[in-house]
Amino acid sequence: MSGSSIAERLSSVRERIARAEARAGRAAGSVTLVAVSKTKPVEAIREAYARGQRVFGENYVQELIEKHHALADLRDLELHFIGHLQTNKAKDVVRARATVETLDSPRLATELAKRAVNEGVRVPVLVQVNVAREAQKSGCDPDALEALIRHVRALSSLELRGLMTIPPHDDDLERLRPHFAALRALRDRHLDANATLSMGMSADLEVAIEEGATHVRVGTAIFGERS
Repeated sequence: MSGSSIAERLSSVRERIARAEARAGRAAGSVTLVAVSKTKPVEAIREAYARGQRVFGENYVQELIEKHHALADLRDLELHFIGHLQTNKAKDVVRARATVETLDSPRLATELAKRAVNEGVRVPVLVQVNVAREAQKSGCDPDALEALIRHVRALSSLELRGLMTIPPHDDDLERLRPHFAALRALRDRHLDANATLSMGMSADLEVAIEEGATHVRVGTAIFGERS
């Protein structure tokens, strides 16, 4: 894989997604690929864009801002912020017109909403849920999700699109399945059945799709190992 191009790796990931959709009885094209381009140069994003990729994920605020400006000529490019977001960086993410996949507290929601009003925009957000309740990981506790959803819905400058999770690391992919299923169950309980489920990455995207993922976040399998 190390010698293959971004175009070849991107094609391979798309084939994996298509096979997983078919196995799960999902419609072709029902899963959106978020190409995680953190630490990768702008040229790598442009190469993937030239092959039809439109949605890219970034983990670091400064890098998100730089790429937002450097890629301003690509009008239909969609940037997602997928890293932990501190409230003092909310204004920068809003200015970069990014979808925020990692909203995890009422305080962050309020700050994002305030900055969105200042910018005259409506910010698409996903609530990050710490499904496995890992102490070292960001995300809303499942028991606090209902209250957080109510808070977000009361903020007219935020558009709640769905939920996101990062499951525990596990080489046994079947042990990840319950975490993906749990996020789907939370979505079905608190939102509608068409709401976004962002879950699954390079190693486990097939299991995530089988459990209902609408978005998968794939970096290494497209861009190679991070430097």
